[in-house]
Amino acid sequence: MKRGPTGEYVLISTVGDERVQAFVPRSLPPAPPLQIDSRLRELLDKALLALGRLDSVSTLLPDTHLSLYMYVRKEAVLSSQIEGTQSSLSDLLLFELDETPGVPVDDVIGVSNYVAALDLGLKRLQENFPLSNRLIREIHGVLLSRGRGKDKQPGEFRRSQNWIGGTRPGNASFVPPPPNRMHEAMSDLERFLHDKPERTPVLIKAALVHVQFETIHPFLDGNGRVGRLLIPLLFHAEGLLREPLLYMSLYFKERRPEYYDLLNQVRMEGDWEKWLGFFAEGVIEISENAVETARRLVRVGNEDLGRIQKLGRSSGSCIQIHHALMRRPVGTIAWLSKETGLSVPTVTSALRTLEGTALVREMTGQRRNKVFSYPHYLEILIEGTGQ
Repeated sequence: MKRGPTGEYVLISTVGDERVQAFVPRSLPPAPPLQIDSRLRELLDKALLALGRLDSVSTLLPDTHLSLYMYVRKEAVLSSQIEGTQSSLSDLLLFELDETPGVPVDDVIGVSNYVAALDLGLKRLQENFPLSNRLIREIHGVLLSRGRGKDKQPGEFRRSQNWIGGTRPGNASFVPPPPNRMHEAMSDLERFLHDKPERTPVLIKAALVHVQFETIHPFLDGNGRVGRLLIPLLFHAEGLLREPLLYMSLYFKERRPEYYDLLNQVRMEGDWEKWLGFFAEGVIEISENAVETARRLVRVGNEDLGRIQKLGRSSGSCIQIHHALMRRPVGTIAWLSKETGLSVPTVTSALRTLEGTALVREMTGQRRNKVFSYPHYLEILIEGTGQ
């Protein structure tokens, strides 16, 4: 349904007295109300079923929290890649081991910040802190705490005008609301998050909130990443997912032109329903992919364990190394020794055996400070992220 623009344009003056039109969105929920036809209702129902299957994925995984460790890092890489960073999942895992990644350090620091920001959001929600503007600012503060963006007011709503695309507001593709109207819009968004003026189904709420946040663009930097973080955090806060295993960045990355076009269609034409259909399809696709990934990880882990059990006398220590690498598929000898409680010589000998059966691969090519990966696991996890 095309309602016309979902906000108003206001004339603002920028540096150099350039006069431009900034867009101020109306508060949610949409008016007139959403028109959910039979096709859209079917998509929303399928998305809820897919989320239910995803929520039960913990029954497949040997340790949900450790699997979450890798899901979070994959999302961090994908969300950061949308913003132009070159960091891969392997780079992040190397960085976390205090090893030098193969990309600029600022890139991987940004990805590491994303992991920390999501961890903070989850911790606060589990402490019964509401998903609110205060928490959004806290998450942003962590996201921009180091590396690029640390000079862009981490943890604070902007006090100056920003824009999307172009070199200045006058040639930008989109100009968000000026600071005084931005604060008002974020207060309205917080009320909507808290089901005021009315209760909104969680799936629809997440879809609407994402667009509204991206339209308001309340920070000088990091808006896209925070906007994508809000989706799993909202599902978790509302009890739709016990663990925030749904990450939409791969879907948005693979359909970037359509994604940006739909955001603009909402703003300019009020076509919330078309966006809702796109969002629901993404939830279905990403949920199904995550469940299948979990199944593949379990299958590969069991098959490799079977191979290791046939190694004879060395199988005991090799099994312990395998279990550690299932938790984190990149590690040093020192880390593996600490994780397993095995001595350094025993770990070294077990790794040599596992390398001989292609179950473990050395990543650096160095004689010292070697880093080992579990390629069968890592290859599944890096799909869609690049090497």
